[in-house]
Amino acid sequence: MGRAYEVRKASIQKTGAAKSKLYSMYAREIYQAAKNGGIELEANATLKRLVEKAKKEQVPADIIKRAIDKVNSGADESYDSVRYELFGPAGSTVIVDCLTDNVNRSVSAVRTAVNKCHVKMGAIGSVAYMYDNLCVVGFKGLDEEATLEALINAGLDVDDIEMHDGETIIYGSPSDLYDIKNAIQAVLPNVEFDTDEIVMIPKDKITLTGEDLEIFNRLLTLLEDIEDVQTVYHNVAL
Repeated sequence: MGRAYEVRKASIQKTGAAKSKLYSMYAREIYQAAKNGGIELEANATLKRLVEKAKKEQVPADIIKRAIDKVNSGADESYDSVRYELFGPAGSTVIVDCLTDNVNRSVSAVRTAVNKCHVKMGAIGSVAYMYDNLCVVGFKGLDEEATLEALINAGLDVDDIEMHDGETIIYGSPSDLYDIKNAIQAVLPNVEFDTDEIVMIPKDKITLTGEDLEIFNRLLTLLEDIEDVQTVYHNVAL
């Protein structure tokens, strides 16, 4: 199965265990998208995508509605996307994406997790260059040849196409995410996208054992428990 799909699937499963955090994060993302691009789904592709994702992850409809309605209520909240890059044990690396209304709080929380695990926080770009930033689109209903034809007809050049258990997984440039989906929908109008993400994919993975693995797993647990943490990417095969 594709590397990006594995990384995101694991992240979703871990985050899904803490429903309150999941709901809170989607509420923030949806509010910020509506604030930036308007509350009409058809006119705001980012908002539409977030709402569709939230529904797939069973975020209650009233949470979604309240987040959108907040834009019209006069509320003026503001959230910043911030990224922290970490060096873990034995050559492991971690990218932590946060969505926060208090950058000092988020960096303090991440730094606390780092200190507890005796790992290091790197400078901006010190880890990210070892990852590929790609969009991942997964669906069923077309084989690899038909998928490639649909993309070519739409004038799209993608990084890779994989097949796994009847699912087609496309990897492409983040800027092509919506165009890729539109190209597939043009030939498969009722398609449901099982995966619809923009992710950071490690160029190489490593395997940890013993104490190194224990430290790394503790780091992941501490990071996932931080309220502002949106997504965690890493290069460890788990």
